[in-house]
Amino acid sequence: MERFIIKSIGKVRVDNKGMRLELEKEFIPALTNLEGFGYIHVLWWFDQNDHLDSRSKLIEKSPYKGSPETLGTFATRSPERPNPIALTCAYITYLDCQNGIIGLAFIDAEDGTPVLDIKPYTPSLDRVENPIVPQWCAHWPKNVETSGDFDWDTVFNF
Repeated sequence: MERFIIKSIGKVRVDNKGMRLELEKEFIPALTNLEGFGYIHVLWWFDQNDHLDSRSKLIEKSPYKGSPETLGTFATRSPERPNPIALTCAYITYLDCQNGIIGLAFIDAEDGTPVLDIKPYTPSLDRVENPIVPQWCAHWPKNVETSGDFDWDTVFNF
């Protein structure tokens, strides 16, 4: 099996100051001219699920109501996957380039989670005007903006 070296560029921070990314000092220059972008893609490591059992799980009992009973890992956003990499599209609330901090409206990661990379969201490359999804999730919100107001308790089995 081919191996890759992945280095964390910073951490997710979640506390009474809100949600944010705090970059390692050496990566602060990479924030140059990020101003003006309203959203970013954050690639992060599901570090709390990085063990052999989670990396070996390829079939999941569906966490979604109304979906097929089982789903392949690649048909879910489960943290249990061959490479525990996560992706979140996040709204930038503020940018402190001097200190390497990106404020976020929300990120579905725990405090201290390693951040692998950040990419700016650009509609020309990242937006699908008419996405195709299975019928069981077709009623989910159509965008990040309305996702926060959606009653996700009606979707999940836990």
